[in-house]
Amino acid sequence: MDTILIVDDDEVVISGLKKVAKASGLMAEAVTNGSDALEILSRRSYDLILMDINMTGIDGFETVQAIRHCEINTPIIFVSGRKEDFDTLYGLDIGADDYVTKPFNPVTLGAKMKALIRRSRSSDVNADPVLTAGPFSYNTSSLHFLKNDEEIVLTSKENAIMRLFLENVNRVFTKDILYEMVWGNTFIDDNTIMVYINRLRQKIEDEPSNPKYIQTVRGIGYRFSV
Repeated sequence: MDTILIVDDDEVVISGLKKVAKASGLMAEAVTNGSDALEILSRRSYDLILMDINMTGIDGFETVQAIRHCEINTPIIFVSGRKEDFDTLYGLDIGADDYVTKPFNPVTLGAKMKALIRRSRSSDVNADPVLTAGPFSYNTSSLHFLKNDEEIVLTSKENAIMRLFLENVNRVFTKDILYEMVWGNTFIDDNTIMVYINRLRQKIEDEPSNPKYIQTVRGIGYRFSV
């Protein structure tokens, strides 16, 4: 089972993050400061690190810089109450892979965690860069998407949605979560996601009016099933 390391000095937050990890099928261990994080990372490896910023002693920014200086390439997500754009940009610039603000959406964070772990493995030279599910395959290196070995041309946002679906088969995504995962902070019209889902159905479904793969979960959102 994949294991994550939580680095946070708030026991309530640690408890919440452990629940998110468990719901996502992940094991979680926790330390409460950057020094302990560096010490444990010198002895063993993890599949993902969740990092707070404001901690006693060395803060999260310094800890991440030290981790990367040691050539530890484990994916890192900052989970912080600091919401300034500068903090986000600086965190990503020094080597973090994502930045999530508190209070966080558990479902969104869980999806981000699993996606980062999967992508980290796909980037390894010994890993298979192709995601597969049913008749579909997606090459994460070339961005080629195929159904029954025939390529289907997708736009950049369609690519992002299908990759998210293939990394989370049978998981239900609300429109809000899809919006956050695919568009980030970019403002879009409320109907945009529905338009993209309909376009994808036209491209991948045998009967777009009776979709088999991209299913509507009434009152909630969408689920990709094969």
